[in-house]
Amino acid sequence: MDFKKEAATKAINFIQHQQLVGLGAGSTIAFMVELLTEKKKTGLDIKLLTSSFNTRQLLLQKGFTVLSAADVTTIDIYFDGCDQVDKNLHALKSGGGIHTQEKLLASMAKQFILAGDEAKYVEQFTKACPLVIEFLPEALQFVPARLHQLFPDVKTVIRIGDKKDGAVITANGNYLLDVWFNTWPELSQINPMIKAITGVVETSLFYNLAHKAIIAGKDGVRVIEK
Repeated sequence: MDFKKEAATKAINFIQHQQLVGLGAGSTIAFMVELLTEKKKTGLDIKLLTSSFNTRQLLLQKGFTVLSAADVTTIDIYFDGCDQVDKNLHALKSGGGIHTQEKLLASMAKQFILAGDEAKYVEQFTKACPLVIEFLPEALQFVPARLHQLFPDVKTVIRIGDKKDGAVITANGNYLLDVWFNTWPELSQINPMIKAITGVVETSLFYNLAHKAIIAGKDGVRVIEK
């Protein structure tokens, strides 16, 4: 059984006719696109937008019209995966490097729902995933230095492209910094402290944003409420 597909199947039950629906990135979201394609054939009428280049391409291939986030102020419902989500529905998104766009859509959404398999659900964040910071290239030396002043035991690594020479460049033209904590600081303080550093655009900590998490595992599918 594919737990991510099970989570996707549960997730689309929250979508209503004529809603504006946002989609993030990842394999669970890809399953949702396949399921929505079938729903479209039976008359489901929704508008879509996405934070992900890959999801956008998949939606266009399936014949959906994809709106731009720049043209709307609110989204009815937004779905995304994550790298980890804790019992309070705080989430980390470190893999794709598009967390700024993802957090924008999550913040615009009347309802933000995380979806994935049980491996992503933890009591509290572990050291398996970093916090990721998007920052201006001009702050290449400044941002890591300030982070080490704030968190002396932190490890920071500029994300380097595996198919290019040099740093990964985000869709916004910025750099990514992977931040590894030996012990996680108080989560409520992370975003205010780090976003106060000049040059930081956004962090990958989704604090107090999700309303629900759909978690699929060997014991079935759970919907965890805020």
